[in-house]
Amino acid sequence: MHTETVRPGLFARLVEIGRAASPTGAEAEPETLYDRHGVLVVRVGDVAVKAHQADRGHGFVERARLAGTLPGILVGPLGPPLDVDGRMVSVYPFGVPVDPRQELPWEDGARLLAALHSATVPADAPSWGRPARVARLVSELGHGPAADEVRRAFATLPTWIRGEAAEPPKENTCLIHGDWHLGQMVCAQDGQWRLIDIEDLGRGDPAWDLARPAALYSAGVLSPDEWGRFLGAYTEAGGPAVPAGADPWTTLDIPARTLAIQIAATCVKTAGREDRPLDGAEQAMVDACGRISAAGDAA
Repeated sequence: MHTETVRPGLFARLVEIGRAASPTGAEAEPETLYDRHGVLVVRVGDVAVKAHQADRGHGFVERARLAGTLPGILVGPLGPPLDVDGRMVSVYPFGVPVDPRQELPWEDGARLLAALHSATVPADAPSWGRPARVARLVSELGHGPAADEVRRAFATLPTWIRGEAAEPPKENTCLIHGDWHLGQMVCAQDGQWRLIDIEDLGRGDPAWDLARPAALYSAGVLSPDEWGRFLGAYTEAGGPAVPAGADPWTTLDIPARTLAIQIAATCVKTAGREDRPLDGAEQAMVDACGRISAAGDAA
């Protein structure tokens, strides 16, 4: 059984591609790994075949080439991307994703990020760009108290994040993942963790890779123990996103605020689409937006 929300028949095409790419594919039962937000990922034997979002192909070849230079950190595609009915498809070696029922690998994720942020930045590395997703999500919100709370918080963000001004020059430029969370990690066949999903890989401010756990911690969703494990492992590994021996929030504040608003907007949209009230964690993110609004303008 599989669920297919992207496009009828796409699952079968991905299975066909996977069987051709995997030595064990002919005998393996295909398995849907992910089917949300316009993305479909199917495991066939020892490969994973991914149909990307329709608008996510820009710069992918350059990012794939960059990932290939860091095999101990990133999982890059096994070959050039394919075109399937106008949609970009790529094939990767399969890795076991994080199991939320087991102890979460915060330290491993932190060390991978520190290694990525400390790698040499090639002169031709693509730019990560600005955090544009938050503005799009907020613009799509409907009406209601929770949506209004998110919009008020969004108004406190710097104008360049809101898309109303040019992005300021970056002071701390590194290679960054661009969309890091624990779902962006797999355990490879050698038993070591790697980062996956390279669509946003590029040159940028490393603080944005720490923004999601920082936002969840500030909202009370991520426990102080888990946040401490993550940030401690990152700093011990020499990660440059936060100042050594100083207040990490001097660099994390704006990224964490932005991701808190982005996550809250996603929660409000999802609850509205499913016609249900916010659950506890979702309400905590909206409440965080209230605290952001009360703190005033971050610009």
